[in-house]
Amino acid sequence: MVEMLSDRITKLRGAKRSGGFTLMELVIVMTVIAILMAVAIPIFITHVRRAKEVVLKTNLDEMRRAIDKYTVDKEKAPQSLQDLVSAGYLRSIPIDPITRSSDTWRTEMETETASADTPAGIKDVRSGAEGTDVEGKTYAEY
Repeated sequence: MVEMLSDRITKLRGAKRSGGFTLMELVIVMTVIAILMAVAIPIFITHVRRAKEVVLKTNLDEMRRAIDKYTVDKEKAPQSLQDLVSAGYLRSIPIDPITRSSDTWRTEMETETASADTPAGIKDVRSGAEGTDVEGKTYAEY
């Protein structure tokens, strides 16, 4: 008789237990998820920011090489970044990944030219983005 009661209680507990999760289990799982997100989100944001900085450096290097090639080939510096596109040195003006625009590039013009009848052109290009990178260097210094 005691065995029957014990089996009956075990079956009732098992049936009641198989219905779902307890509140405590849900709270523990939610706490673990919150802790993981608190660690993962800042790391993700830092990686995205570093990736944008790498793209910015790559775009600047590409444009500077195109300016140099244009200057050597044409024996004069380009008057605008659009000249690089028109002459085929760039497919299009790259987008600044920080400002998300191709219109924010700041160009530095030559102060002196090789000959008096050659107009001053672009010497260098820099980002027009405000702020600093992860290491504290301003984007305009790139």
